[in-house]
Amino acid sequence: MLHLMNADHLAAQSILIKNGVVYDGSIDHKPSKQDILINDAGQIVKIKKHLKSKQSRIIDAAGKIVTPGFIDTHAHGDPIAAPEFKNFIAMGVTSIVLGQDGDGPMYQDLSSWYTEVMKARPGVNIAVLGGHGTLRFLTGVKFKRVPDSLEIHKMVSQLEDWMRAGSFGMSTGLEYVPGTYAQAAELLALAKVVGQYDGILMSHMRNEDDEALESSINELLDQGRYCKVHIAHFKDVYGKGVERAEQLLQLIERHPNAMQLSADLYPYTASYTGIGIVFPSWALAPVDYDSIRLTRRSELLDYVTAKVNKRNGPEATLFGTGKYAGKSLAEVALAQYKPFAEILVDEIGPEGASGAYFVMNEELQQRLLQSSKVMVCSDGSPGMRHPRGYGTFAKIIEEFVFKRKAILLQEAIYKMTGLSARTLGLKDRGFLKPGFVADLLIFDPTKVKANATYENPYQLASGFDLVMINGRIAKEGDMISEVRYGRVLKKNQD
Repeated sequence: MLHLMNADHLAAQSILIKNGVVYDGSIDHKPSKQDILINDAGQIVKIKKHLKSKQSRIIDAAGKIVTPGFIDTHAHGDPIAAPEFKNFIAMGVTSIVLGQDGDGPMYQDLSSWYTEVMKARPGVNIAVLGGHGTLRFLTGVKFKRVPDSLEIHKMVSQLEDWMRAGSFGMSTGLEYVPGTYAQAAELLALAKVVGQYDGILMSHMRNEDDEALESSINELLDQGRYCKVHIAHFKDVYGKGVERAEQLLQLIERHPNAMQLSADLYPYTASYTGIGIVFPSWALAPVDYDSIRLTRRSELLDYVTAKVNKRNGPEATLFGTGKYAGKSLAEVALAQYKPFAEILVDEIGPEGASGAYFVMNEELQQRLLQSSKVMVCSDGSPGMRHPRGYGTFAKIIEEFVFKRKAILLQEAIYKMTGLSARTLGLKDRGFLKPGFVADLLIFDPTKVKANATYENPYQLASGFDLVMINGRIAKEGDMISEVRYGRVLKKNQD
């Protein structure tokens, strides 16, 4: 256990961390034993050996490392209704980026949303992206395939308002409705706005299937003519092996707009999304699904059967919501003595459940993780029935650093801190430097453990002895503070 003198965790006071090995969040800094002095405003004042301070609370980090707090570049959750985010704190995450997959806060005035978030007092720092799908709904475009010039102007104006208010950029969910209906003219017009405000466009690309992945990446890179672009939860559905990973990495490294591109991924081979992913586009909103089911049932059954089988069969679909949560599609079908397609088509429908889908290859995903362009995200939330929301950052250390030795510890920390901060444009977080905010961790990396599983996905990670958010102790040992210290982060205003 860490040795803390002066046990008042709630009072604002200076803190002196002694005897820890400092990993400052950069890829080229040599870790070394140093002390860190933090003032009562939560700011790092000094980092050097043999610091002394009579007025400070002393934390002895001997035998442990000190790193920046982890930054989750792709997360989900409601910071107003459920602001605790204890699952993130437990795995060392101090800042998360919400508004993903085209689904940002449904607020025309983003400042109002920021105010509500701060009233709720979030457990972690909250950055947000404006959602492309949200833009479509707020401006009345909704499911329209080709907005007219006035409608595009409305979307551009709304996005400009969000960017001025502090949004870090825009997210797209081109595999989901309504984003799937967007075409190049619309997306390029919005990319220009993101670039004008030095933001980032994070995209759940149009199609993550192996045969369509190059075209999806090229579409995003085309938008990269105007702004920084980012592949959200980088994956290759159905693709296999290191050779295939190398092909994808060559594409993103050699493209003329490659300097504008980054990506993140989570260390699991199962994705998680709505069951609509296995239904055809002609059965999705805004169409009347019940009418489609009645008039084209045979065609729908054939499509769903083929799609699920292509995605490794019903055994590879694990329900996360609805009455079958925790069961595979195969188990449900067997229990009801029905073909699995009939259960999906007749009982569940495209909006009736979400689930985990075991569709990725370990070797391929590991090689993507090793790329200098790729950082770590969870794509998780407090309530999602998938271990990534509780285990991602711990698993990177436990599994990929120590068990597999796929990446070095310093590289892993960089992918979870400094690289993420630079990609987002955070000015005073992601690194341990004088003048930076004290979002930091103290832990023994050999004791970090991801405890969440697919069977028990809500098990908190362990091994992070101390988590500090904005200079306040949010977690010590196994205890997470009931007082929440997170803040809203704003682009160019944090």
